[in-house]
Amino acid sequence: MPAEPTGGARTHRLRVTEVIVENADTHSLVLQAPPDATDRFGYRPGQFLTLKLPGTDGGWAARCYSLSSSPHTGEPLKITVKRVIGGRCSNWVCDEVRAGDEIEALPPAGTFTPDSLDTDLLLVAGGSGITPVLSIAKSALSQGTGKVALLYANRDDSSVVFRDELWGLTEAYPERLVVIHWLELLLGLPGVDRLAAVLAPYADRDAYVCGPGPMMDVTEQALRSLGTPARRIHRERFFSLSGDVFDVPAPSAPVAGTDEVSGSVRVELDDETHTVPWPSATPLLDALLAGGVDAPFSCREGSCAACTCRVVSGEVKLIRNEVLDEQDLADGYILACQAVPLTERVEVTYS
Repeated sequence: MPAEPTGGARTHRLRVTEVIVENADTHSLVLQAPPDATDRFGYRPGQFLTLKLPGTDGGWAARCYSLSSSPHTGEPLKITVKRVIGGRCSNWVCDEVRAGDEIEALPPAGTFTPDSLDTDLLLVAGGSGITPVLSIAKSALSQGTGKVALLYANRDDSSVVFRDELWGLTEAYPERLVVIHWLELLLGLPGVDRLAAVLAPYADRDAYVCGPGPMMDVTEQALRSLGTPARRIHRERFFSLSGDVFDVPAPSAPVAGTDEVSGSVRVELDDETHTVPWPSATPLLDALLAGGVDAPFSCREGSCAACTCRVVSGEVKLIRNEVLDEQDLADGYILACQAVPLTERVEVTYS
């Protein structure tokens, strides 16, 4: 299999132990971490892995795929990949990967995960958006005490992924799980009013929504019309990475338009404290990695929130932000991959 180790401290070679054909367009890969990295691949329900895959012109590409397994059921690590028309990486995974192959990956990342598994949840998925949603559902049912309502939208009956697994969950948890299938071939595209009517009994729950953008927009509008506060509606965004996130960079050149500041950052991570130089206008993540701090990251493009941390003192500026809302920013949360310093000394924490 064409995969070369980069030597990055945070990457590991995962062995494919099984390939599961879920349907004509979707394959699941059962993965095994090396013995010395098992603890690095502990994860929370709803998180994803970033894989290094063959790209164009003999190069490499990074792609993020959600985990469909649950960390609470004893099942092995498993991601699920759906073909994308013209998508080189997704089609390569579905066509070429076999049991015994190895794939280089970053540890699990992502913030699309419940704070508690003991509260009642509303899960809404469209198409391949079922992948992280299934992980959350299995975790809540096996480990938690709350009830789960899952609305799953697909084009038609043949498009439904994890049909047998969902049926098995409804059989195992008849008093706690409700699964509602929305098939466009029969019901048409979900609109705000019709969707609100279906979701009304569950509007007081924390909602986790994953799927195509228009479907998530309609779902959020429906829930807001029912009075669900924005803070209780959580969306997972699918995105493609434009660069190679696996190489550890040297401190970058100053970003145009950013004040010239050269100082240091004190960071608390995994119950340890580090102080490293923070060159002027260098993104915080780059400074931490160059300083030997094993800081979490995934996309390095301001799109996934895997590198989120909180400013304790000092000031920073975000070059780009697609995931943190106004309340997050007001609470001091930043994206390490997009933060540059505005003061000589800054202190941040990942706790």
